[in-house]
Amino acid sequence: MIPRHASMPTPSVAMPADKPSAGWRDGVAGMCVAGLLLPEAVAYAGLAHLPVGHGLTAALIGLGLYALFGSSRFAIVTPTSSTATLAMAAVLSMAPQAGVAFGTDYVQAVLALVLLCGALLVVLGLTGQGQLSSYISRPVLKGFAFALAVSIVIKQLPDALGFALPHAVGSDPLHVLLYTLDHWQDWHGPSMAIAAVAALLMVWLRRWPFVPGSLVAIVVAIGVARGWGLNHAGIQEIGAVAPPSFAFAVPDLTREAWLRAAELAFGLVMLVFAESWGSMRSMALVHGDTLNPNRELVVLGVCNLLAGLLQGMPVGAGFSATTANAAAGAVSRRAGAVALLVVLLVVLLALPAIQYLPRPVLAVAVISALWHALSPQPMVQVWRLGRDRALLVSAVLAVLFFGVLDGMLVAIGLSVLSALRRFSQPVLHELGALDATRNYVDLNAQHGAVPVPGLLILRPEEPLFFGSAERVMGQVVQLVQGRTDIGTVVLSLEESADLDSTAVDCLHELDQSLAKLGLVLVLARVKTSVRDLLERSDPQRTGLSQRMHWSVADAVAQLGQTGAVGAGF
Repeated sequence: MIPRHASMPTPSVAMPADKPSAGWRDGVAGMCVAGLLLPEAVAYAGLAHLPVGHGLTAALIGLGLYALFGSSRFAIVTPTSSTATLAMAAVLSMAPQAGVAFGTDYVQAVLALVLLCGALLVVLGLTGQGQLSSYISRPVLKGFAFALAVSIVIKQLPDALGFALPHAVGSDPLHVLLYTLDHWQDWHGPSMAIAAVAALLMVWLRRWPFVPGSLVAIVVAIGVARGWGLNHAGIQEIGAVAPPSFAFAVPDLTREAWLRAAELAFGLVMLVFAESWGSMRSMALVHGDTLNPNRELVVLGVCNLLAGLLQGMPVGAGFSATTANAAAGAVSRRAGAVALLVVLLVVLLALPAIQYLPRPVLAVAVISALWHALSPQPMVQVWRLGRDRALLVSAVLAVLFFGVLDGMLVAIGLSVLSALRRFSQPVLHELGALDATRNYVDLNAQHGAVPVPGLLILRPEEPLFFGSAERVMGQVVQLVQGRTDIGTVVLSLEESADLDSTAVDCLHELDQSLAKLGLVLVLARVKTSVRDLLERSDPQRTGLSQRMHWSVADAVAQLGQTGAVGAGF
């Protein structure tokens, strides 16, 4: 059962008489989005090495389910370039281990991957794991998206230039680029000409945001190809397109193939949610909406589950379609419903005409859809901050040199390692009293702060857990060694909302180490959960659990009454 929490309602504002109604704006936006989605569905099915019908099936399922159960007003859930490319790379990597041959077995493996991805997303959402998206840092995601766009664009060059790429070249973008440049004599003039005309038409139509430039160019190209017989000039067409079957079936794979698909599904899950949540949340922040990440996990999971069972490819809320929907004036999820109806009408009435679409025009449509992702501006902004530069560059190079699948895994690994590195190397600040207030702040950062005589007040700037606790305790011991002017150490735990068993043990060990040096350990800013843990670990209440305070000021005041403050040691 999908939870139905309403998103933050849009404030009711009187609409000027000359301004289109919300229904009209949703209708126009829906038609514009459909104009973007139709060529994307065809193109992204090609990226995944799947028949077009699988892309159209996924688009219809994603649009329909999200319009019914989603919460973002602007998200458009359909196949995306990143999920298509990652699914393709993942399934191709299964062949040596699981015996997946290119053909029927390949399609079944993709469907299994989509099904497992959907199941994992639903489980993660129902168990409240929406915070998982934060495990891929934004610099890594930006670098991955840029490198993925570059990789896909390079792979479209053979179709755009009208020559066949030998299988021996492989799918590595750098090898594809080198082969393309080295074999310039194989470029096909008529194919390049029609690709150039289509590109110029799409660029010219961008003057009018409400006009679906890619769709217009594709319709014109189909008409020209059908009327003039461009295939006789050597221009390749995509060929016959089978309609979506919507055949309900569980993928037929061996046990080994299922196990391998389960291993690879994790990367697809992270990409689907990170990409989708990023686009949804960016729109929500701009328009003041509230979203529940766990609900979005469940809805995305159900979309992929149904897509896997009904012969579709993976879906997510891509940045290009979601942004286009908002830019076209959408005000509610009705825009997605309108896009669904338009795509469905095209599938029912005009699908046979797609077979005449020239491959060079389709390649240009893919490049046009990814044009926004080729902008280096998001990465330049990160670079100018002087933070996470290594993560950014590593994510780009990982995709370009190791491929999409391994690049994605490297990106996730880099994000996790970066978090672990930061948490395992916490900064320990010494605090002092700020004038006559109850505030205790960093002595080195705040002017006017003074140390409290007889006390050493310390605060770790990161939560204590198994990766940081021992390091923090070691730093505390180093700071007090050789000091004769203090008798008590006050440790502020305001950054630690909870503790694991390692951190609890380390606190008790620190208490014993300081006692051997003739010092007393006192804890401040101890939250209720931490207080309960320390009391349970000290059942007789003869140790550290008796020296806990709600604030640093309370600890200092109590120590002042006992004579510890101001005492020289």
